[in-house]
Amino acid sequence: MMEPRKQYAENLYKCKFCKCEFKHWNEYTNHMKVHAKKYKCEICMADLASSSGLKRHMRRHTGERPYQCEVCMSEFICSGGLKKHMRTHTGEKPYKCEFCWLELISSGNLKRHMRIHTEEKPYKCETCASEFRNSYDLKKHMRTHTGEKPYKCEFCIAEFTQNSHLNVHMRTHTGEKPYKCKICMCEFATCGTLSRHEKTLEHMKNVGKT
Repeated sequence: MMEPRKQYAENLYKCKFCKCEFKHWNEYTNHMKVHAKKYKCEICMADLASSSGLKRHMRRHTGERPYQCEVCMSEFICSGGLKKHMRTHTGEKPYKCEFCWLELISSGNLKRHMRIHTEEKPYKCETCASEFRNSYDLKKHMRTHTGEKPYKCEFCIAEFTQNSHLNVHMRTHTGEKPYKCKICMCEFATCGTLSRHEKTLEHMKNVGKT
């Protein structure tokens, strides 16, 4: 690649395709690969910037997961996914929030966490203009418009928009009551019913006896 003439007084290399500017030639050349020939997935027509990127992407379609955790045998599409996963075993949290000092296992988690402080909500609903901090929350919200209920009960015909709602419903079949009152030891299926119990007159009387 022929080296472009530096532009502006700051002596920056400027990309001719976008507004990005770089101080060093190697940074500029690495960036230009983004604008280079795309590698297209023949299954979903996604464009990838490199042949290695296409190779990793194809594993999403084939189900291939060549990287395996030696601790729990979990499998991953790429080495980066395995490296991030290993921190759940080692406890390593190399990314720290500069505002509250919370430590996180990945740069992606840190980026999403930072939106709590900056109040940035880059994901917007095209139907009602509601804004969200992450794509997952937007995806859940969109089901209120589409009516999609992908989580189905295996015992009855009930359907739900969120997996957490299905988990609560399943307790009506299993009888599980994981929330226990510390005063009278009564058990409840949800934290909401426990909270309402704790506000009852009967519960308050028992608190007075302890």
